[in-house]
Amino acid sequence: MGKVERALISLTDKSGIEGFAKELASLGIDLLSTGGTAKKLRDAGLDVMEVSDFTGFPEMLDGRVKTLHPKVHGGILNQRDNPEHQRQCADHGLKNIDIIAVNLYAFTKTVEDPNCSLIDAIENIDIGGPTMLRAAAKNFRDVTVIVDPTDYPKVIEEIKATGNTTLKTRFYLMKKVYALTAAYDTAISAWLEKVDVAATSYFDGE
Repeated sequence: MGKVERALISLTDKSGIEGFAKELASLGIDLLSTGGTAKKLRDAGLDVMEVSDFTGFPEMLDGRVKTLHPKVHGGILNQRDNPEHQRQCADHGLKNIDIIAVNLYAFTKTVEDPNCSLIDAIENIDIGGPTMLRAAAKNFRDVTVIVDPTDYPKVIEEIKATGNTTLKTRFYLMKKVYALTAAYDTAISAWLEKVDVAATSYFDGE
């Protein structure tokens, strides 16, 4: 297992991220980020590359498209010990992303507001976050995926010891991802079941 080279950090819950990112940077790990997370890390004095600079493609559609790009998902999903994957990565200039630290738009918190509209709820359904998480979890043999800030210390400890996390830890973290994304989709589905479309303005003009 090679050493960690690059981490992508994009968080709604940013608790503890400055310390974690500083530890990663001190270990020579490149940091990628987006939007508010990138700003927070820069404010903490860290050198961060915007995902749009990494991909060469701008954020667009009011932020709906940020991380949905082959350079992100190829960097996550390629199998490091698969020669054909490595050939394709070399051909297309794909660089490994070895750590994904992501949590999701606060859909549940948004819809707790009794005045939350269908439009507000829809705009707080995360697309890029779950996609990155599921990709990283699928490729847990090669990628460390973190959704819970309480796991930051263990990840740092293992990287300091060997240059990477253990397969056992990556499997443990992978299971957390699917529990989170399952709960997230369940919350969206449950809320939408209670929506009276006739009482919303979302479909006006249809």
